[in-house]
Amino acid sequence: MNPTTLGSRPLSDSRVPRRCRTGLLLAALVVWTATGAAREPVAVLDEPPPAPAEIELVEPAQSGAGIRAETAALETALAERRRAVAELRRRLDELNKRLTRLTSEYEGLRQRLGTAGLDLSGEFASLLRRRLDRLQSQHFDADLLASVQSQIEAARIEQFRLEELAAGLSQAEDGADRRAELIAELGDAVDEYIGLLNDYFRVSRAMRERIGDYQALLRERLFWLPSAPTADRDTAMDVLRSWGWLANPGQWRTTAAALPGSMRANAGSLLLLSLLLAGLLASRGWFRRRLTDSAADIGRVERDRFTATLAALGCTVVLSLPWPVALILADRTLAGTDGFGRALGAGLGDAAFVFLLLSFLFNLARRDGLAARHFRWGERVLRAIRLDAPSLLLILAPATVLTALTEAPVGEQYRDSLGRATFAVASIALAWFAHAILRAVEREAGDRIAAWLRGLRVVAVALPVALTAFALYGYHYTAVQLESTLFLTACWLVAVIILHHLALRALAIRERRLALARRREQRETERTMSASREAAESAGEGMPATVDEPGMDLQAINTQTQTLLRLLVGVVAVAGLLALWSDVIPALGILDGVTLWRVAPAIEGAEPVAVSLQDLLLALAVGALTVLAARNLPGMLEVALLSRLRLGPGGSYAATTLGTYAIVIVGTIVALGLIGAQWSKLQWLVAALGVGLGFGLQEIVANFVSGIILLFERPIRVGDTVTVGDKTGTVTRIRIRATTLTDWDRKEQIVPNKTFVTQELTNWTLSDAITRVIIRVGVAYASDIDQVHRVLTDVVERNTKIAGDPPPAVFCVNFGDSSIDFEVRIFVRRMLDIMPLSHEIRSEIARAFREHGIEIPFPQRDIHVRTMIGAVTPMTRGEDDD
Repeated sequence: MNPTTLGSRPLSDSRVPRRCRTGLLLAALVVWTATGAAREPVAVLDEPPPAPAEIELVEPAQSGAGIRAETAALETALAERRRAVAELRRRLDELNKRLTRLTSEYEGLRQRLGTAGLDLSGEFASLLRRRLDRLQSQHFDADLLASVQSQIEAARIEQFRLEELAAGLSQAEDGADRRAELIAELGDAVDEYIGLLNDYFRVSRAMRERIGDYQALLRERLFWLPSAPTADRDTAMDVLRSWGWLANPGQWRTTAAALPGSMRANAGSLLLLSLLLAGLLASRGWFRRRLTDSAADIGRVERDRFTATLAALGCTVVLSLPWPVALILADRTLAGTDGFGRALGAGLGDAAFVFLLLSFLFNLARRDGLAARHFRWGERVLRAIRLDAPSLLLILAPATVLTALTEAPVGEQYRDSLGRATFAVASIALAWFAHAILRAVEREAGDRIAAWLRGLRVVAVALPVALTAFALYGYHYTAVQLESTLFLTACWLVAVIILHHLALRALAIRERRLALARRREQRETERTMSASREAAESAGEGMPATVDEPGMDLQAINTQTQTLLRLLVGVVAVAGLLALWSDVIPALGILDGVTLWRVAPAIEGAEPVAVSLQDLLLALAVGALTVLAARNLPGMLEVALLSRLRLGPGGSYAATTLGTYAIVIVGTIVALGLIGAQWSKLQWLVAALGVGLGFGLQEIVANFVSGIILLFERPIRVGDTVTVGDKTGTVTRIRIRATTLTDWDRKEQIVPNKTFVTQELTNWTLSDAITRVIIRVGVAYASDIDQVHRVLTDVVERNTKIAGDPPPAVFCVNFGDSSIDFEVRIFVRRMLDIMPLSHEIRSEIARAFREHGIEIPFPQRDIHVRTMIGAVTPMTRGEDDD
């Protein structure tokens, strides 16, 4: 894990290091990139061809003078376009020759390497290394292909305009024939130019691909070959001589003499970097105080914010920038020099990366910093970072500069001596740093993972030592490649660990707030349930003891969020490791070459799709991730999203259920696609299954679909009082097949979801729980109607349980057989208040009528008895005779 090797190769060979730099140098690298710094002199293989002047076309003139002027302009444009065609043909011929030579060289080397295998001498490996350096010092202009494409588009537009102009020409005037000839010749020249541009684009792209293949071949072979002789006493003597070369006053005087010119050439970037450095130094105290103050509200649920952690992270980065910016400033100062000065500047620029990384670690481990207060890292780990990071920096910074000097052409002769010695010293320092940090982590960790951490510490210490031995034995290039990737692996894992703790911090804040909100909601629910239970008891009705709100307890939420977060972090970490190591060890791609089966293509005539062992393993991994994500999604959604939306009863359950369905469906489709299951082949099976399910499991499918409709449309919710058919009760549970109602007798009724979708449904509490109650009462005909109205109105207005909006009302509605009928229309807030409130109102009405002498009449019926003479039954006569 040697950062000193990051500057040991030209830019085109450091694809992975550049990714790490881009991610870690942050503001300093943004400024550095904006200045257009060139770290190594490179040869441009080809630049975009110069675009010819645009052909100026106007409406054809009708007069002789106008025609002659147009003819002269067309002749000039034709000559210009022919020169552009000739120049482009010359460059295309040169590029074709270069591609032919490169292809021949590549194919010849590939055949020789295939014949020789690994039985190659160290001298041959040195030749391969120099050839790789030559290829890496050459590149195409970054805008080459884009520029060629834009020129092709412009030429096609000109071609179209020429065709339109030729179609509108008049042959009436003198010179018109010549003008038509020139337009036709100009059109032919544009056609030829377009064809050459297309060929140029194709050859340029093939040249880039060939260079990439050539470099890959050289890197792959150099990885397994010794690049230097085994270290011996001569190597030690070369190390001593290299110090004399470093102290040579002549090259230092030459570099100093070139500094004024370099500073003038880079004055803009130097001024910008100087201002940035001055600003960082001047504001350093403020950022320290801001870092300390960011932890003031940690633990206070109402005031704690994740933005404070982000602010602490920003302060940590800013506090780590002064030394890296100063080193980049030195690099830009030396950028205009040659030889030793340029190599020295490149080394200082690479040292800026090392300074930034270790400075960030040091500031991360401050006593009142991000790791201690926000992430709650152990004090042993933080103390180890604070003690060992500065010591490591004192070794790595000079080692980085020396490595850059020995890898540059000016110090190439000392690459195998001073370069290897520097590599060995830096590797040993890294091994000690890894030992110290991991030992502290091991002491902080529990016994459950202590053995695993102990094994990791042994590996982390042994790898740099082993690579040092490889380098001294002669495999210096291989050791450099491996240790560079190991170092980037460590950087990536540190970044993933920091992101993990940032996510944990955000989730912890949300969980604490959710716990507080749940406690408040629980107290409110308990008060509501207590009041409802009292109302139910007074009404003589039964109500469910608990309502099964489809939610999750806080322990389940915490477990699921932790599991899903670890899963996501693991996937990100593994993906990054595969991306880093796949370029270094091609054997990692061997699984892709094991074909298990082939799938017929969906398009007729296309090649069959091969399914490899790698695809099968990836499909299994996607399936496992889908299962884990589906199981742990509810907790993450509850913390990250649903708790912010303030959904109504059952809303969280609906969202998590639908999210789980979506994850399962997408994961299944992706996994099947990886193993070659194409939709064109599955659609008939899906259609057949749909028909079978439609006939054989019609009711189950209907209830399933109805359950989804209920989750989307939500005509009923948990806790609602509903009437469907002849069943009335409280919704206590909603599931995907059926819904549970608890009626007033405390009986649970399982109602299929299809019933709620296809039948008439009355939801008493969907949007408003207020219900109207009508109480009818009759008074005697002798009563004063106005007095009765006043008495009834006074009774309902005195009762505080009646809802004030809408207000109660009293009406005389009918003249009955024996009474004048009144209706008292009142509104109650809950259904359970209907019976108790009706009882209270009727009692108050009876009492008020007695006080005011108002009579509630009995029903009156007139009975007429008719006696029929002679209508005596025989039994009656018999009784009389006796």
